[in-house]
Amino acid sequence: MKRSTKAALLSGLIFPGTGHLYLKRYVHGAILCMASATAIYFIVSAIVTTALEVVEKIQNGNGAVALDMATITDLVSQQSSGSEQPMNIATVALVVCWVIGIVDSYRQGRAQEKLDDVEGEKES
Repeated sequence: MKRSTKAALLSGLIFPGTGHLYLKRYVHGAILCMASATAIYFIVSAIVTTALEVVEKIQNGNGAVALDMATITDLVSQQSSGSEQPMNIATVALVVCWVIGIVDSYRQGRAQEKLDDVEGEKES
């Protein structure tokens, strides 16, 4: 398998930036990994906060909140209405990091392959 293909698959299937790390482009890989991890942190944090608020309402409801799916769904949608914009920004940032990771690792892998080909021709 070509280096560019392997790098793109690593970035696409494992985590953004792993393809760069495979290509020994450590700074680019670290930046993409940190940006993606930060976006995931914000997404998970917002989800956990919403879940804890819903659980608190259910526990403190003294039977006022019915334990059925429709009621819980309504509670979740009420709780998440205030945190939609940061979640959307974090989600877009994660998708952008993932796409950049795939495309750029493939591009840099192709450049390294071409450089290897040129060096191989010079030795011949």
